[in-house]
This record gives sequence, C-alpha cells and structure tokens, in this order.
Amino acid sequence: MSSPGAPACGASPAAAILARPPALLDYAAVHACLLGGDARRSLPLLLALLLLHFRLLAAAASAGLAPAVSRLARRLRLSASMAAVTLLALGNGAPDAFASAAALGAAGMPRAGLAAVLSAGAFVSAFVVGAVALVAAPFAVPPAPFARDVFCYVLAASGLFCVYLSAEIFLWQALALVLFYAFFVGLVFYMDLGAADGKGKAAAELDMASGAGRVGVAVDLHLPVTAEDHKQQRRGPALCALLWKVTELWEWPIAFVLKLTIPSTLPSEWNRFYISANICLCPLLVLYSFSSFIPLDTRIVFLLPQIRFPLWSVVLFASLCLALSHFLFEKEAPETENVASTLISFIMSVIWISTMAGELLNCLAAIGVIMDFPPAILGMTVLAWGNSVGDLVADVALAKAGQPTIAIAGCFAGPMFNMLVGLGTALVVQTARVYPKAYVLEFHVGIVVAFVFLLLSLMGTLLVVTWARFRVPRFWGYCLMGIYILFTIVSIVIASSSR
Repeated sequence: MSSPGAPACGASPAAAILARPPALLDYAAVHACLLGGDARRSLPLLLALLLLHFRLLAAAASAGLAPAVSRLARRLRLSASMAAVTLLALGNGAPDAFASAAALGAAGMPRAGLAAVLSAGAFVSAFVVGAVALVAAPFAVPPAPFARDVFCYVLAASGLFCVYLSAEIFLWQALALVLFYAFFVGLVFYMDLGAADGKGKAAAELDMASGAGRVGVAVDLHLPVTAEDHKQQRRGPALCALLWKVTELWEWPIAFVLKLTIPSTLPSEWNRFYISANICLCPLLVLYSFSSFIPLDTRIVFLLPQIRFPLWSVVLFASLCLALSHFLFEKEAPETENVASTLISFIMSVIWISTMAGELLNCLAAIGVIMDFPPAILGMTVLAWGNSVGDLVADVALAKAGQPTIAIAGCFAGPMFNMLVGLGTALVVQTARVYPKAYVLEFHVGIVVAFVFLLLSLMGTLLVVTWARFRVPRFWGYCLMGIYILFTIVSIVIASSSR
C-alpha cells in the first residue's frame, strides 16, 4: 500500500530514510522506500520506534532533567513552592510541552498539537486524579494551595477557550498565555512571603514540593532523585513490574546513550570515561540541535587561513582534543558538586527531550498517513496518553505509599505549564511569523469537546472538594474516571465522523 505523495527513493533507499537535520529519520521514506510501501511491515516497525521515542523522552526526563532540576533549585535556594512552578514544572511537563509545541509547528499537525495539550490536561485532571482518589480517598488537601492551583488552571483554560472560539489568535494574546503563568508564579511567591506563621509556611512549602515531587526534588520526602530510585518506585505493582521487565531489553542501550551525552552531577557518580565522552559529544549534539539555524556544513576558517573547514569538523576536533586531555590528566573525581555540570546536564536533557519530541511527532504523522487517521484522533489518544502514563504511575504509587496529598497536588502545575508555556510559546512563534495579522486557528468540534470536558473535570473537582470541606471523596474518583472515558469515546466518534 503506497501512500500518495510518497517521497522519491532514488538509488539508495538507506540514504533516502535519513532526514535533514535537526530531524533524524524520514519516516515516510522508511515506509515508502525501505519497506516498499507495505503497511503490514511498516506499522510494526514504526510502532516500535514510537515506543522507543516515548521511552527516550521518559528516560531523559527522569534520569537527566529531574536530578538537574532538583540540584539547580537547591543551588539557587528556591523555596519548594517556587521550584514547583518554575524549574519543577519544566521538568515534569517538558515531554508534553515539547511534543505538543513540535506538533503545533509541524506542517499539517497544528490541530494535533492543540488536541494533545487539552487531552493530556483532561487525562491528568480527570483520570489521574480519579485514580488517586480511588486508591487513597478520603483524604484532606491544603485549602489555599489547592484552590489557587485549580482556579488558575480553570481561568487559563477558559481564556484559551474563548480565544479558540474566535478562530484566530493575535501575538498579544499568545504572549498573554505565557505572562499568565508568570503571574501564577508571582502569586505563589506572594503567598510564600505572606505566610506569617513559620510552621504554616513550612507546611505550605512541603505541599508544593510534593506537588512537583514526581520529578524528584524533595529529597526529604524520599522521592526519586535518580533513575535507580525511580525504577524501584515503579516496580511495586505486579503489572508495572511485568512491563518494566519487557522494557529492560532496551533499557541498557538507552541509559548508555544518555550517559554519553548528559553529564552526571554527583561526585559519587563520576566516571572518567563518561565525562570525557560528555566533553566530546555534548557540543556536537548542541550543534546538531541548532542545525536548522546554523547548517552543519557551514564553512569557517580554522587554524589554516587559506582553508575553510565544515563547522561540524571544527567542533569535533576541538571537543575531541579537550576530551582526550581530560581523560589523560583528570584521574580523580571532584570533591564537591559542580554547578557547571548541573547546568550542562539540564541543557542537554532539554535538548534530548526536544529532539525526541520532534521525532515522535514525525513518526506519529507517518503512522497517521499510513492508517489514514485524522490528526485529531492521534493528538487525543497516542500523544496525550504517552507522555501522561508516567504521571499516572508516579501519582498512584505516591497515593499507595500513603501520601495522596502529594499526588493530588502534582496533577495541576504540570498540565498548566504545558498549556500556558509549552503551547503558549509555540503560539507566540506562529503569531510572530504572521504579525500584525492573526494566526488562524482551525476550528474542530473535537477540540471544543476537549475544552468542555477539561473545564468540567476541573470545576467539578473544585466544587466537590470544597463542598466536602477540602477532602477528596472516593465517589468523585469514579465520577472523574467515568468523565474521562466518556470524553475519549465522544472524541473518537466525532473525529471518525468528520473524516
């Protein structure tokens, strides 16, 4: 089955599947050229690659970004609540934000990006909150932080809904989305300063730390700060243990590749080989990630005035020399943690997440073309679920461990960051390209349904928990999961009927 508009394969199918930087593979060419346009062979391979991209996203976030965010917060002396809505929200929401922003900017995929943000938010605010309630309810939540987080999320979603109904968005409106999150950060900071009672402030900070604890910053709460700790926490339920054994087939290669390109931040984890590999490979990965702005084969003068070398070769030569020097002369681990390594680890983790998000979207688009799926179905199912499964596993595990308040508090800051900063930044880029005109938003009833169900779950949770005197009742967990199942069924029916 050959897709219309398939790429020209040329004499070498293997060369045809290599995409232009910063993308890695041309998945349409994998289907059309390498596998002869046979969907029976293409789909299993593309699905396996899709799972691999999801795993790399999760591994880069948990093994690289999470420890780096934790240590940066400690170095910058941020309060736990401030870290929760700044560095921690980035760490927790980076996969969703990058994947959805990549979808919004991809040709033919803007609706999938918007649908993914809304569906991921509905998944976390309904299904994940419902799962936590079923596991641990009834339990109490801190009134002020809970009301603040849910109300701000409702306000932001309502504003974006009004903009979407107008079918266009201007640059100032896109900027307002990002600035609203800055306002939210300021509100959290103000509430931190306004805590007159030291004990009350400490409790509030603990709650906010717990809300972002899924990315492992609150060491005192014994939340995962390393990949191994994360593994141990996820191995509890039998199903999770079985799935983990299946993924161990590619776990070691993924961990090895990430160690080569993401520096370790602790002296106890220092390894001369890996640090030397970091020095050699990190500059190349940074250069590759910016290759859409600076081509890798840009010719520059280096050492010899009459000869121009490709930029990549100059960077490789310089980084290789530094790596060899480090390997030969650095024999002992540093005595203290290096803040430069922490910052580099943060940057490299973000680059890995951004790159894998782009690959995930390209692979997802190829699968959609092969199966003739509408983009809205892809965004509302695969893309929305894939990056939120980690939230579900981590929050339910926290609830089973006897800390449901931590789990419930972590269900709002991440999705709100994705919508306001991830989607908002992508909309700023798109509206800036057409400024002073408005960027046209493609109307689809499925996205309206996603807005309605997201707001319904948020406002319902706020009203029910407030009515129950800030205790989460068990029956509401069943209601939330029913709401999300209904939302999924309605969305798929609408998307299928509008093909």
